[in-house]
Amino acid sequence: MSLVSEAVTPKVSADERPPQGSQWQAYLTLGFTKTARGTVLKTCDHKGPLYVQKPFYPEGPDTAHIYLLHPPGGLVSGDELVIESNQAPDTHVLITTPGAGRVYKARPDRTLQCQTTRLNVPKDAIMEWLPQETILYPDANTRLRNQIELSANGRFIGWEITCFGLPANQLDFGVGHADQSFQIRVDGRLRLRERLRVDAQSQTLMGGQAGLQGCPVNGLMLAGPFTAFDDDALERLRQLCRDADGVSGVTLVDEFVVVRSLSHDSEKMKRLFTQCWGVLRPELLAKDACAPRIWAT
Repeated sequence: MSLVSEAVTPKVSADERPPQGSQWQAYLTLGFTKTARGTVLKTCDHKGPLYVQKPFYPEGPDTAHIYLLHPPGGLVSGDELVIESNQAPDTHVLITTPGAGRVYKARPDRTLQCQTTRLNVPKDAIMEWLPQETILYPDANTRLRNQIELSANGRFIGWEITCFGLPANQLDFGVGHADQSFQIRVDGRLRLRERLRVDAQSQTLMGGQAGLQGCPVNGLMLAGPFTAFDDDALERLRQLCRDADGVSGVTLVDEFVVVRSLSHDSEKMKRLFTQCWGVLRPELLAKDACAPRIWAT
């Protein structure tokens, strides 16, 4: 399964979206290097309404916290966002967003609404990709891609939480179309690929026992690669999943820990993933979890 969503699914109209005719072809390319001052943002090339604030260092100079900003707040028909991060060896970057992402209702021509994220993590570098949830509005038509390229000894923790429709308003995904994927390559070799496709031919997936089981919120969390994973830590993750709202579970897929979750409440899912991060981060990075300050606002 796959990913993306919104906190406690807000009370908003399905037609709350930018004016007809607006669309953006935007990209953001970030470059990080290691200096005597720690991990620094060396380059930031962008086009359109997609950029970052200055890095923040709540953990000290070696770990840069980056907040992605997209002022329009969501994707309309014809929008295409491309986010790319390139790190130098021995850098540690955590990327998050200040609020939920949105994919609005598609226009009658059903032009795709696309976002592609490429994260290049070289030798001895660390990337943590922890965006806020993404809401897919009723009748959206979207393609979302996450591509992680790891080199030797590169490490990654990431998640994606997706809310289909506006359940707080009793609005389901309708005739929406979503094609999502999350893939990780290590030294060019595909190690893990998750894909979820929802369209007119697969609407039964939303309610099926082998699908989303009627839950509008779907989440995926990945961490690794691990050379070994502590049994006690694995049991702590499984207990968190047992205690969580909805249906959640954790598995080991080769060198990666995979947490999957289905829920009716994206806030509760985000809380679960944050708790799992508190277990996984010390195991993989030998660092305690340090929540970005923006999460508390």
